[in-house]
Amino acid sequence: MAVSARRATVIDGKAVAAERRADLAKRVAALKADHGLTPTLAVFLVGDDPASAIYVRNKGAAAAAAGIRVIDVKLPATASEADLLARVGVMNGDPAVNGILVQLPLPKTIAADAVIDALDPAKDVDGLHPENIGRLAAGRDGLVPCTPRGCLILLERTLGTLDGRRALVVGRSNLVGRPAAQLLLRANCTVTIAHSRTRDLAAECRRAEIVVAAIGRSEFVRGDWVAPGATVIDVGINRVTGSDGKDRIVGDVAFAEVVEVAGAITPVPGGVGPMTIACLLENTYEAACRQRGLELDQ
Repeated sequence: MAVSARRATVIDGKAVAAERRADLAKRVAALKADHGLTPTLAVFLVGDDPASAIYVRNKGAAAAAAGIRVIDVKLPATASEADLLARVGVMNGDPAVNGILVQLPLPKTIAADAVIDALDPAKDVDGLHPENIGRLAAGRDGLVPCTPRGCLILLERTLGTLDGRRALVVGRSNLVGRPAAQLLLRANCTVTIAHSRTRDLAAECRRAEIVVAAIGRSEFVRGDWVAPGATVIDVGINRVTGSDGKDRIVGDVAFAEVVEVAGAITPVPGGVGPMTIACLLENTYEAACRQRGLELDQ
């Protein structure tokens, strides 16, 4: 890869997400007009975590703007696992509900895996149920985790075909790292997954044409880790306190350093985050179509 004489292109995830939401609104309107079907999303919020409340509010507003009906289910932090599972079961059995989202993290008294396992895989719009993860690994159709899906869309918009490109995923979580690697494999990349036990992580980064950073550590990937001209997707959302005592949000990538080296990079905020919401809405639409046996209009 040639060394660029200019700073990296900043990938505007907010603009791409807005474009996709606008297109989705047209498809949802057509679905209502042609088939009398309004995609419906049930959103569970347990407890009063401020960040989770903001995420849920943003998702609800975006869904409403796209014509998707939202059912908000709010439970106190004292709610039991059995109570949550029972309410999820009701939504599983309601044919009017097409998608179910349980906002994470949950209170420590509730096992997230038990709740995810209880979801109807056909309504699991976060794509985290073992059946959907298995379908992704097997290269079969299913609901794909929203954040990795958003990452792949941004990569393809930036680079075009990904055939044969060397990709490194930094992080192996079930939420982002593992499914991102599977999507990159599906796109014909040569994929490496790096993690806390990886030897010489910086060297692994330098070998990659694509770096997806999803390790959950603020500004972890440094400028001298990145090959000149590489495309960097920063999934991290970390709150840090500056020397002035004010909090700010940063990614897993040291943006100010990497932007001087990379060919393209997502900012934080304004990069992957908006794409996650757009993909959640697309998953809800697709789930509704599949449940009604309709061909997807993409």
